[in-house]
Amino acid sequence: MKKQKFRYHIGALFWLLYVCLNTANAQNKPIADTAKVFALEDLQMMVFKYHPIIKQAALLTDAARANVLQSLGYFDPNLKANFGRKLFGGSEYYNHWTSELKVPLWLAGADLKVGYDRNVGYYTNPETHTSLSGLTGVGLSIPLGQGLIIDARRSTLRQSKIMVQYAEAEMVKQINSTWYAIAKDYWSWYYAYRQLVLTREGVELAQRRFKAVSTQTIIGDKASIDSVEAYVTVQERLIQFEKNKVELQNARLILSNHLWNDQGNPLELPEDAIPQRLNGNVEHVGKLALDTLVSRAAQQHPELVKLRTKGSQLDVERAYRQEMLKPKINISGSLLSSRRSLVSNVPDNYDFNWNNHKIGLEFAFPLFLRAERGKLREVRIKRQEIDFDLQQSGREVSNNIRTSYNDLQAYESQLTVQLQSVKNQNLLLQGENQKFELGESTLFLINSRETKLIDMRIKLESMISGYQKTLAELYYKAGTIQAF
Repeated sequence: MKKQKFRYHIGALFWLLYVCLNTANAQNKPIADTAKVFALEDLQMMVFKYHPIIKQAALLTDAARANVLQSLGYFDPNLKANFGRKLFGGSEYYNHWTSELKVPLWLAGADLKVGYDRNVGYYTNPETHTSLSGLTGVGLSIPLGQGLIIDARRSTLRQSKIMVQYAEAEMVKQINSTWYAIAKDYWSWYYAYRQLVLTREGVELAQRRFKAVSTQTIIGDKASIDSVEAYVTVQERLIQFEKNKVELQNARLILSNHLWNDQGNPLELPEDAIPQRLNGNVEHVGKLALDTLVSRAAQQHPELVKLRTKGSQLDVERAYRQEMLKPKINISGSLLSSRRSLVSNVPDNYDFNWNNHKIGLEFAFPLFLRAERGKLREVRIKRQEIDFDLQQSGREVSNNIRTSYNDLQAYESQLTVQLQSVKNQNLLLQGENQKFELGESTLFLINSRETKLIDMRIKLESMISGYQKTLAELYYKAGTIQAF
């Protein structure tokens, strides 16, 4: 009789403990039934619209195009004018007016010049003296040696246009890098959520078993020690549940770093948001997809594109430096007229014709060309460095893609085995439960097999998360992003 009373009091005690635990756990459910799925595709849409780093990357091409516009400024027409007059002692010493419109031309590096000069006065230099109506000139300045094929302004413009491609490749690189980091954070959140869900299921199973064992302890069908063991299992799983809950909160905060609205204000991931469910179904990447990624990366990988654009830029620089080895021979000529407008009536002797002209010739040539030859040699060396770097980088890109693909294949094989292991472990647990009901097993074995099953399911979710991260890494190393 005393033994039955003892068992009754012990059972009542454990029943009270169960009620307390169940009440506390009711407040620890991670996500409500009205949870909303926040898929990776939804995240990508938000990121590419509102993420500040993505917007910042787009500024790279804008800056490069601004440099192109700046380089085009070397071909802008230039209008200049000069005026000077001196009166002293009732005499006009000079009255000078000079104006010129200079239009740089792309062809042959020539300059078109249209000018008007009026230089009068008693002390005006006879070489520049004009009539009271002034003198109009239309002419060209053409480099026949250095600068005929390419000059500094054409070299600068060509290189700035090439740098637009470089900036676009850098933009793609930054976007790919940003998205790769975001995708990893998403799958870390996925794993933290699935881990918490599975841990919560374990807590609920342990609590139900504790309730059943406590009831059987009260009526004397089970020993009190079974209730103690069931209660210890509840405690262990509750501790793990609280730990996983914190991990989920931290994962949610990390993912929130990438959420912004259209006004540039930061957003937080709602607590009722849950990641998409995969159920062990992952995207299969075949050999054909691998070959496509490798082939595309060889042509479009941002690092390789950047190296090629650097090489193209150096090709332009090399052509310019080779041009600098030529002697400088500039010839200029202008046809002259005293007319001040197209409708003016000017005698033929003072109008535009071959007898009224002004010509000039400029020649310069450094005897040793050491500066020019040294600069050309430096450019050639840099071009060789780019070629070697491109060769090595191309090989590394290809091998990095294949390395990620191999890791992906390994994950896929492990997932297949793990899925089957989970099914087998579930069968073992069911068999152990049947044996327990027949009195041929113990609560310890039940808890052990159940704990093992929960751990295996958590490991499966970890593999799924790792697989998805490796898949994102595969596309990142291929210089692109995964399409949905």
